[in-house]
Amino acid sequence: MTDLKNILSRVRTLVVFRGLFEDGVFAAFVRALESTVSGDADKAVNDYCAFASVLYEKGEDLTEYILSITLQDENIYTFRRGEGSHTGMMIEECLANELQTLEELSQIQSSEIAAKIGFDGFLPRYKTRQTDFSKVYADRMHRIGEFGYGAYSRHNVFMMKDGVLAPVEYPDPIRLSQLHCYETERSEVIENTLAFLAGRPANNVLLYGDCGTGKSSTVKAIANEYAPKGLRLIELKKTQLHSIPDIVGSISRNPLKFIVFIDDLSFTEDDDDFAALKAILEGSVSSTAKNLRIYATSNRRHLVRETFSSREGDEVHLRDTMQEFLSLSDRFGLTVTFRKPDKDTYLEVVEKLAEEYEVDMPREELFMRAERFALTKAGRSPRAAKQFIESVKGSAPDA
Repeated sequence: MTDLKNILSRVRTLVVFRGLFEDGVFAAFVRALESTVSGDADKAVNDYCAFASVLYEKGEDLTEYILSITLQDENIYTFRRGEGSHTGMMIEECLANELQTLEELSQIQSSEIAAKIGFDGFLPRYKTRQTDFSKVYADRMHRIGEFGYGAYSRHNVFMMKDGVLAPVEYPDPIRLSQLHCYETERSEVIENTLAFLAGRPANNVLLYGDCGTGKSSTVKAIANEYAPKGLRLIELKKTQLHSIPDIVGSISRNPLKFIVFIDDLSFTEDDDDFAALKAILEGSVSSTAKNLRIYATSNRRHLVRETFSSREGDEVHLRDTMQEFLSLSDRFGLTVTFRKPDKDTYLEVVEKLAEEYEVDMPREELFMRAERFALTKAGRSPRAAKQFIESVKGSAPDA
Protein backbone atom coordinates (compact mmCIF):
# COMPACT_ATOMS: atom_id res chain seq x y z
CA MET A 1 0.00 0.00 0.00
CA THR A 2 1.35 3.40 -1.00
CA ASP A 3 2.19 5.85 1.79
CA LEU A 4 -0.16 8.65 0.65
CA LYS A 5 0.87 10.98 3.45
CA ASN A 6 4.56 10.70 2.55
CA ILE A 7 3.98 11.35 -1.16
CA LEU A 8 1.70 14.27 -0.36
CA SER A 9 4.40 15.82 1.83
CA ARG A 10 6.95 15.45 -0.97
CA VAL A 11 4.59 16.95 -3.54
CA ARG A 12 4.29 20.08 -1.41
CA THR A 13 8.09 20.57 -1.75
CA LEU A 14 8.00 20.95 -5.55
CA VAL A 15 10.19 23.81 -6.73
CA VAL A 16 11.11 23.28 -10.39
CA PHE A 17 7.58 22.02 -11.12
CA ARG A 18 5.82 24.44 -8.78
CA GLY A 19 3.70 25.64 -11.69
CA LEU A 20 1.89 22.30 -11.84
CA PHE A 21 -0.27 23.43 -8.94
CA GLU A 22 -1.91 25.86 -11.37
CA ASP A 23 -3.21 22.94 -13.41
CA GLY A 24 -6.83 22.15 -12.53
CA VAL A 25 -6.55 18.36 -12.63
CA PHE A 26 -3.26 18.25 -10.70
CA ALA A 27 -4.57 20.63 -8.01
CA ALA A 28 -7.80 18.64 -7.69
CA PHE A 29 -5.86 15.39 -7.24
CA VAL A 30 -3.72 16.94 -4.51
CA ARG A 31 -6.87 18.18 -2.73
CA ALA A 32 -8.38 14.69 -2.95
CA LEU A 33 -5.25 13.19 -1.39
CA GLU A 34 -5.23 15.81 1.37
CA SER A 35 -8.85 15.05 2.24
CA THR A 36 -8.18 11.32 2.13
CA VAL A 37 -5.19 11.59 4.46
CA SER A 38 -7.09 13.87 6.86
CA GLY A 39 -9.64 11.13 7.58
CA ASP A 40 -12.72 13.24 6.76
CA ALA A 41 -14.59 10.63 4.69
CA ASP A 42 -17.36 12.91 3.45
CA LYS A 43 -14.94 15.59 2.26
CA ALA A 44 -12.62 12.96 0.79
CA VAL A 45 -15.45 11.44 -1.26
CA ASN A 46 -16.50 14.87 -2.53
CA ASP A 47 -12.95 15.97 -3.41
CA TYR A 48 -12.10 12.64 -5.02
CA CYS A 49 -15.19 12.72 -7.25
CA ALA A 50 -14.47 16.35 -8.14
CA PHE A 51 -10.99 15.27 -9.22
CA ALA A 52 -12.33 12.35 -11.27
CA SER A 53 -14.74 14.72 -13.01
CA VAL A 54 -11.99 17.06 -14.27
CA LEU A 55 -9.66 14.14 -15.10
CA TYR A 56 -12.34 12.49 -17.26
CA GLU A 57 -12.56 15.69 -19.29
CA LYS A 58 -8.94 15.06 -20.33
CA GLY A 59 -8.89 11.26 -20.32
CA GLU A 60 -8.92 8.26 -18.01
CA ASP A 61 -5.17 7.72 -17.47
CA LEU A 62 -3.73 9.63 -14.50
CA THR A 63 -0.13 8.64 -15.29
CA GLU A 64 -0.43 9.83 -18.88
CA TYR A 65 -1.94 13.14 -17.79
CA ILE A 66 0.65 13.96 -15.12
CA LEU A 67 3.47 12.98 -17.48
CA SER A 68 1.99 15.22 -20.18
CA ILE A 69 1.81 18.34 -18.01
CA THR A 70 5.28 17.59 -16.63
CA LEU A 71 6.77 17.49 -20.14
CA GLN A 72 4.96 20.67 -21.14
CA ASP A 73 5.73 22.65 -17.99
CA GLU A 74 7.54 25.94 -18.47
CA ASN A 75 10.08 26.37 -15.66
CA ILE A 76 13.61 27.51 -14.80
CA TYR A 77 15.08 24.22 -16.03
CA THR A 78 13.40 24.34 -19.45
CA PHE A 79 14.33 28.01 -19.84
CA ARG A 80 18.01 27.26 -19.28
CA ARG A 81 18.03 24.11 -21.40
CA GLY A 82 16.20 25.92 -24.16
CA GLU A 83 18.71 28.76 -24.37
CA GLY A 84 21.66 26.40 -24.01
CA SER A 85 22.92 27.77 -20.70
CA HIS A 86 24.19 25.90 -17.63
CA THR A 87 21.38 24.51 -15.48
CA GLY A 88 23.37 24.11 -12.27
CA MET A 89 24.02 21.10 -10.06
CA MET A 90 21.44 22.05 -7.42
CA ILE A 91 18.67 22.51 -9.98
CA GLU A 92 19.59 19.18 -11.57
CA GLU A 93 19.41 17.52 -8.14
CA CYS A 94 16.05 19.14 -7.46
CA LEU A 95 14.77 18.08 -10.87
CA ALA A 96 15.72 14.44 -10.38
CA ASN A 97 14.02 14.29 -6.98
CA GLU A 98 10.84 15.93 -8.26
CA LEU A 99 10.56 13.67 -11.30
CA GLN A 100 10.70 10.66 -8.98
CA THR A 101 7.99 12.20 -6.78
CA LEU A 102 5.73 12.96 -9.76
CA GLU A 103 6.22 9.43 -11.09
CA GLU A 104 5.11 7.91 -7.78
CA LEU A 105 2.20 10.36 -7.55
CA SER A 106 1.00 9.43 -11.02
CA GLN A 107 0.94 5.73 -10.19
CA ILE A 108 -1.28 5.92 -7.09
CA GLN A 109 -4.16 3.61 -7.96
CA SER A 110 -7.78 4.55 -7.49
CA SER A 111 -8.34 1.37 -5.46
CA GLU A 112 -5.79 2.54 -2.87
CA ILE A 113 -7.58 5.86 -2.40
CA ALA A 114 -10.97 4.15 -2.18
CA ALA A 115 -9.64 1.73 0.44
CA LYS A 116 -8.18 4.59 2.49
CA ILE A 117 -11.42 6.56 2.38
CA GLY A 118 -13.45 3.51 3.42
CA PHE A 119 -16.55 4.50 1.46
CA ASP A 120 -19.14 1.73 0.89
CA GLY A 121 -20.66 3.23 -2.27
CA PHE A 122 -19.31 3.47 -5.81
CA LEU A 123 -16.25 5.58 -6.52
CA PRO A 124 -15.04 6.23 -10.09
CA ARG A 125 -11.81 4.59 -11.18
CA TYR A 126 -8.95 5.78 -13.37
CA LYS A 127 -6.01 4.12 -15.11
CA THR A 128 -2.33 4.16 -14.16
CA ARG A 129 0.74 2.58 -15.74
CA GLN A 130 4.44 2.10 -15.08
CA THR A 131 6.42 4.90 -16.72
CA ASP A 132 9.98 6.10 -16.16
CA PHE A 133 9.47 9.87 -15.84
CA SER A 134 13.20 10.59 -15.63
CA LYS A 135 13.99 8.78 -18.88
CA VAL A 136 11.07 10.28 -20.82
CA TYR A 137 11.89 13.77 -19.53
CA ALA A 138 15.58 13.41 -20.43
CA ASP A 139 14.64 12.34 -23.96
CA ARG A 140 12.31 15.32 -24.30
CA MET A 141 14.95 17.78 -23.11
CA HIS A 142 17.45 16.28 -25.55
CA ARG A 143 15.01 17.20 -28.35
CA ILE A 144 13.76 20.45 -26.87
CA GLY A 145 14.48 22.19 -30.19
CA GLU A 146 11.74 20.08 -31.77
CA PHE A 147 9.19 19.91 -28.97
CA GLY A 148 9.66 23.24 -27.19
CA TYR A 149 8.12 23.84 -23.79
CA GLY A 150 5.10 25.52 -22.24
CA ALA A 151 2.43 26.69 -24.69
CA TYR A 152 4.86 26.15 -27.58
CA SER A 153 4.88 22.40 -26.90
CA ARG A 154 1.08 22.24 -27.00
CA HIS A 155 0.33 24.55 -29.93
CA ASN A 156 1.87 25.27 -33.32
CA VAL A 157 0.13 28.50 -34.33
CA PHE A 158 -0.03 31.75 -32.37
CA MET A 159 -1.41 35.26 -32.75
CA MET A 160 -1.12 38.55 -30.88
CA LYS A 161 -4.02 39.13 -28.51
CA ASP A 162 -4.12 42.03 -26.07
CA GLY A 163 -0.40 42.58 -26.58
CA VAL A 164 0.73 39.02 -25.84
CA LEU A 165 1.22 35.88 -27.90
CA ALA A 166 -1.78 33.58 -27.59
CA PRO A 167 -2.22 30.09 -29.08
CA VAL A 168 -4.71 29.51 -31.88
CA GLU A 169 -6.82 26.61 -30.65
CA TYR A 170 -8.15 25.55 -34.05
CA PRO A 171 -5.71 26.58 -36.80
CA ASP A 172 -6.16 25.74 -40.48
CA PRO A 173 -5.11 22.05 -40.71
CA ILE A 174 -4.17 22.19 -44.41
CA ARG A 175 -1.21 20.03 -45.48
CA LEU A 176 1.14 20.17 -48.45
CA SER A 177 -0.42 17.00 -49.87
CA GLN A 178 -3.69 18.92 -50.27
CA LEU A 179 -2.11 21.60 -52.48
CA HIS A 180 -1.98 20.80 -56.18
CA CYS A 181 0.26 22.21 -58.93
CA TYR A 182 2.59 25.20 -58.26
CA GLU A 183 5.20 22.65 -57.13
CA THR A 184 8.09 24.81 -58.39
CA GLU A 185 6.91 27.86 -56.47
CA ARG A 186 6.27 25.93 -53.26
CA SER A 187 9.59 24.12 -53.49
CA GLU A 188 11.43 27.44 -53.20
CA VAL A 189 9.59 28.28 -49.98
CA ILE A 190 10.07 24.76 -48.62
CA GLU A 191 13.82 24.76 -49.32
CA ASN A 192 14.20 28.12 -47.59
CA THR A 193 12.22 26.82 -44.59
CA LEU A 194 14.31 23.65 -44.33
CA ALA A 195 17.49 25.74 -44.39
CA PHE A 196 16.03 27.87 -41.60
CA LEU A 197 15.21 24.78 -39.50
CA ALA A 198 18.70 23.38 -40.08
CA GLY A 199 20.32 26.59 -38.85
CA ARG A 200 21.64 27.52 -42.29
CA PRO A 201 21.24 31.01 -43.83
CA ALA A 202 17.59 31.58 -44.76
CA ASN A 203 15.67 34.54 -46.15
CA ASN A 204 12.57 36.47 -45.30
CA VAL A 205 10.03 35.51 -47.96
CA LEU A 206 7.47 37.45 -49.99
CA LEU A 207 4.86 35.33 -51.77
CA TYR A 208 3.47 37.61 -54.42
CA GLY A 209 0.79 36.97 -57.00
CA ASP A 210 -2.84 36.77 -58.01
CA CYS A 211 -5.68 36.13 -55.61
CA GLY A 212 -6.59 32.53 -54.87
CA THR A 213 -3.35 30.99 -56.12
CA GLY A 214 -2.43 29.35 -52.80
CA LYS A 215 0.06 31.80 -51.29
CA SER A 216 -1.41 31.78 -47.76
CA SER A 217 -2.20 28.07 -47.94
CA THR A 218 1.43 27.39 -48.82
CA VAL A 219 2.71 29.14 -45.68
CA LYS A 220 0.14 27.45 -43.42
CA ALA A 221 0.74 24.01 -44.93
CA ILE A 222 4.51 24.37 -44.50
CA ALA A 223 4.00 25.38 -40.87
CA ASN A 224 1.83 22.30 -40.27
CA GLU A 225 4.21 20.01 -42.13
CA TYR A 226 7.31 21.01 -40.19
CA ALA A 227 5.82 21.63 -36.75
CA PRO A 228 7.25 18.27 -35.57
CA LYS A 229 10.71 19.58 -36.50
CA GLY A 230 10.35 22.64 -34.26
CA LEU A 231 8.61 25.18 -36.52
CA ARG A 232 5.97 27.52 -35.09
CA LEU A 233 3.82 30.12 -36.87
CA ILE A 234 2.92 33.55 -35.49
CA GLU A 235 0.14 35.23 -37.47
CA LEU A 236 0.22 39.02 -37.40
CA LYS A 237 -2.12 41.60 -38.84
CA LYS A 238 -0.45 44.48 -40.64
CA THR A 239 -1.52 46.81 -37.84
CA GLN A 240 0.40 44.63 -35.35
CA LEU A 241 3.82 44.99 -36.99
CA HIS A 242 4.90 47.34 -34.20
CA SER A 243 4.71 44.27 -31.91
CA ILE A 244 7.62 42.54 -33.65
CA PRO A 245 10.30 43.86 -31.24
CA ASP A 246 8.24 42.50 -28.31
CA ILE A 247 7.86 39.15 -30.08
CA VAL A 248 11.61 39.04 -30.67
CA GLY A 249 12.20 39.69 -26.99
CA SER A 250 9.93 36.84 -25.95
CA ILE A 251 11.18 34.16 -28.38
CA SER A 252 14.81 35.07 -29.15
CA ARG A 253 16.15 32.58 -26.57
CA ASN A 254 13.60 29.90 -27.41
CA PRO A 255 15.05 26.77 -29.05
CA LEU A 256 12.23 26.60 -31.61
CA LYS A 257 12.11 28.37 -34.99
CA PHE A 258 9.37 30.92 -35.68
CA ILE A 259 7.80 32.28 -38.85
CA VAL A 260 5.99 35.59 -38.46
CA PHE A 261 3.24 35.39 -41.08
CA ILE A 262 1.64 38.55 -42.49
CA ASP A 263 -1.16 37.89 -44.95
CA ASP A 264 -2.27 40.27 -47.72
CA LEU A 265 0.42 42.85 -47.01
CA SER A 266 0.24 46.37 -48.46
CA PHE A 267 0.75 49.92 -47.23
CA THR A 268 -0.49 53.41 -47.89
CA GLU A 269 2.09 56.15 -48.40
CA ASP A 270 1.74 57.58 -44.89
CA ASP A 271 1.46 54.22 -43.14
CA ASP A 272 3.22 54.12 -39.75
CA ASP A 273 3.51 50.33 -39.96
CA PHE A 274 5.84 50.68 -42.95
CA ALA A 275 8.79 51.57 -40.66
CA ALA A 276 8.19 48.55 -38.40
CA LEU A 277 8.49 46.08 -41.26
CA LYS A 278 11.39 47.95 -42.84
CA ALA A 279 13.31 47.70 -39.54
CA ILE A 280 13.17 43.93 -39.33
CA LEU A 281 13.85 43.40 -43.04
CA GLU A 282 16.94 45.57 -42.75
CA GLY A 283 18.14 43.84 -39.61
CA SER A 284 17.47 46.42 -36.89
CA VAL A 285 19.02 45.15 -33.65
CA SER A 286 15.74 45.43 -31.71
CA SER A 287 13.78 43.59 -34.39
CA THR A 288 16.06 40.69 -35.27
CA ALA A 289 16.34 37.16 -33.94
CA LYS A 290 18.21 34.20 -35.40
CA ASN A 291 15.18 31.97 -34.86
CA LEU A 292 12.65 34.24 -36.59
CA ARG A 293 11.84 34.92 -40.25
CA ILE A 294 9.11 36.97 -41.92
CA TYR A 295 6.85 35.30 -44.50
CA ALA A 296 4.38 37.68 -46.12
CA THR A 297 1.85 37.40 -48.93
CA SER A 298 0.67 40.19 -51.17
CA ASN A 299 -1.30 40.72 -54.35
CA ARG A 300 0.93 43.71 -55.12
CA ARG A 301 4.52 43.52 -56.36
CA HIS A 302 5.15 47.00 -54.94
CA LEU A 303 3.79 46.85 -51.43
CA VAL A 304 2.95 50.57 -51.14
CA ARG A 305 -0.18 51.85 -52.81
CA GLU A 306 0.97 54.82 -54.87
CA THR A 307 -1.38 57.43 -56.36
CA PHE A 308 -0.70 59.78 -59.25
CA SER A 309 -1.18 62.73 -56.89
CA SER A 310 1.68 61.46 -54.74
CA ARG A 311 4.02 62.02 -57.68
CA GLU A 312 3.04 65.67 -57.78
CA GLY A 313 3.87 66.52 -54.16
CA ASP A 314 6.09 69.38 -53.03
CA GLU A 315 8.81 67.32 -51.31
CA VAL A 316 12.30 68.36 -52.37
CA HIS A 317 13.62 64.79 -52.67
CA LEU A 318 10.35 63.20 -53.74
CA ARG A 319 12.06 60.69 -56.06
CA ASP A 320 14.15 59.30 -53.19
CA THR A 321 11.07 58.90 -51.00
CA MET A 322 9.09 57.17 -53.73
CA GLN A 323 12.00 54.85 -54.45
CA GLU A 324 12.13 53.88 -50.77
CA PHE A 325 8.44 52.98 -50.82
CA LEU A 326 8.60 51.05 -54.08
CA SER A 327 11.70 49.05 -53.15
CA LEU A 328 10.30 47.61 -49.91
CA SER A 329 9.50 44.31 -51.61
CA ASP A 330 13.13 44.06 -52.72
CA ARG A 331 14.19 43.88 -49.07
CA PHE A 332 12.74 40.38 -48.84
CA GLY A 333 15.57 37.98 -49.60
CA LEU A 334 13.28 35.65 -51.51
CA THR A 335 10.29 36.63 -53.64
CA VAL A 336 8.17 33.82 -55.09
CA THR A 337 5.55 34.66 -57.71
CA PHE A 338 2.23 32.81 -57.96
CA ARG A 339 0.47 33.52 -61.26
CA LYS A 340 -3.11 32.70 -62.20
CA PRO A 341 -3.18 29.25 -63.81
CA ASP A 342 -3.81 28.70 -67.48
CA LYS A 343 -6.70 26.49 -68.54
CA ASP A 344 -4.75 23.22 -68.45
CA THR A 345 -3.33 23.89 -64.97
CA TYR A 346 -6.72 24.96 -63.64
CA LEU A 347 -8.40 21.79 -64.93
CA GLU A 348 -5.54 19.70 -63.52
CA VAL A 349 -6.25 21.15 -60.09
CA VAL A 350 -9.97 20.49 -60.57
CA GLU A 351 -9.30 16.87 -61.52
CA LYS A 352 -7.01 16.22 -58.54
CA LEU A 353 -9.47 17.82 -56.11
CA ALA A 354 -12.32 15.80 -57.60
CA GLU A 355 -10.33 12.64 -56.89
CA GLU A 356 -9.50 13.83 -53.36
CA TYR A 357 -13.16 14.67 -52.63
CA GLU A 358 -14.38 11.49 -54.36
CA VAL A 359 -16.55 13.39 -56.83
CA ASP A 360 -17.99 10.91 -59.33
CA MET A 361 -18.68 12.81 -62.57
CA PRO A 362 -17.73 12.27 -66.22
CA ARG A 363 -14.49 14.09 -66.97
CA GLU A 364 -15.97 16.18 -69.81
CA GLU A 365 -18.91 17.33 -67.71
CA LEU A 366 -16.59 18.07 -64.76
CA PHE A 367 -14.35 20.28 -66.88
CA MET A 368 -17.25 22.04 -68.59
CA ARG A 369 -18.90 22.90 -65.29
CA ALA A 370 -15.55 23.92 -63.78
CA GLU A 371 -14.94 26.39 -66.61
CA ARG A 372 -18.43 27.78 -66.23
CA PHE A 373 -17.87 28.17 -62.48
CA ALA A 374 -14.58 30.02 -63.06
CA LEU A 375 -16.43 32.63 -65.13
CA THR A 376 -18.57 33.48 -62.11
CA LYS A 377 -15.43 33.87 -59.98
CA ALA A 378 -13.60 36.36 -62.21
CA GLY A 379 -11.23 33.78 -63.59
CA ARG A 380 -9.42 30.51 -62.98
CA SER A 381 -7.55 29.89 -59.74
CA PRO A 382 -6.89 27.02 -57.31
CA ARG A 383 -9.32 28.71 -54.92
CA ALA A 384 -12.05 28.73 -57.58
CA ALA A 385 -11.28 25.07 -58.31
CA LYS A 386 -11.70 24.13 -54.65
CA GLN A 387 -14.91 26.16 -54.31
CA PHE A 388 -16.29 24.44 -57.39
CA ILE A 389 -15.50 20.93 -56.15
CA GLU A 390 -16.93 21.70 -52.72
CA SER A 391 -20.13 23.05 -54.28
CA VAL A 392 -20.45 19.88 -56.41
CA LYS A 393 -19.77 17.64 -53.42
CA GLY A 394 -22.17 19.60 -51.25
CA SER A 395 -25.01 19.31 -53.77
CA ALA A 396 -24.52 15.57 -54.40
CA PRO A 397 -27.50 13.42 -53.24
CA ASP A 398 -25.33 11.30 -50.92
CA ALA A 399 -23.36 14.27 -49.50
